[in-house]
Amino acid sequence: MSAESRPATGLVMLATTHRVAPGLLSWRAWEALRSADRVLAGSGEHPLLPYARDAGVAVEVTGPDARRLVEAARGGRVVWLAAPDGDEPLMRAIGELVVADPLDVEVLHGSYDLPGARVLDLVSVMDRLRRECPWDAKQTHATLVRYLIEEAYEVAETIEEGDYGALREELGDVLMQVAFHSVVASERTDETAFTIDDVAAGIVDKLVRRHPHVFADVTVSGADEVNANWEAIKEAERVAKSGEDASALDGVPLGQPALSLAAQLQRRAARAGAPDELRPSGDGLAERLFALVAEAQDAGLDPEAELRAISRVFRDRVRSWERERR
Repeated sequence: MSAESRPATGLVMLATTHRVAPGLLSWRAWEALRSADRVLAGSGEHPLLPYARDAGVAVEVTGPDARRLVEAARGGRVVWLAAPDGDEPLMRAIGELVVADPLDVEVLHGSYDLPGARVLDLVSVMDRLRRECPWDAKQTHATLVRYLIEEAYEVAETIEEGDYGALREELGDVLMQVAFHSVVASERTDETAFTIDDVAAGIVDKLVRRHPHVFADVTVSGADEVNANWEAIKEAERVAKSGEDASALDGVPLGQPALSLAAQLQRRAARAGAPDELRPSGDGLAERLFALVAEAQDAGLDPEAELRAISRVFRDRVRSWERERR
């Protein structure tokens, strides 16, 4: 709506999001502020006040009184700087007043959330919990590990069961763990400290680096070549990081369940070209696996621990083979 067609009286409720830096308003928002007869705010601490004043816009601080706002708007064009929470009770009260005696009321959104903006809320909430909640305040990386593992398993189970309605919540629980570890790490004062921004920057850099067919001039024929390029880039990164001692098995977490550990080690070894005889003895059939578990239990052994021990032996054999062929 241009200045010529805008009503001479009326109320503009200027709403903004706290997830965007104050002062980053749309052109329509700034136009409404500059052309208003009066600009009002409910608090002297409103985040837009310094920016409005820098732009030469005089702002009156007054209580959020619906009746006074409506009366003022009947005598001229008034802009109300809505509080970051949206001033919903005030909006409802104004709506009730103008039903009986109509007034031009416009809700103008001066800024909008960008995709991912709600992650900022998560960071803010976790910072506050860390300061004010006794339980959250005493947690460490070590005490939080089991929760991260549990939440990851819950995500896997949700997907396996096809319960995609619950997937959003389960992913949120995992994201919360990432934010929690990040706020714990940010409190350190040595070189190991990092923030959630550092975590995000690291994964962004990795994704860009490993997708040259998207972010550079590499051409691929399909998903298989994408995967091959990913593994080649990953191997180059391992060598750059570890030198000649780099192994195809680097980065395989030994703390994962033994079955998935064995599977991941074998996949990595196969991609590296390790010969089959390096694998532990056994035909690999599901029936044999159950039999081995039963044998271990009959012998008073922990099958999980035994398989983990065998996986460690296999890992060491592959690394030895890698060193020998260099």
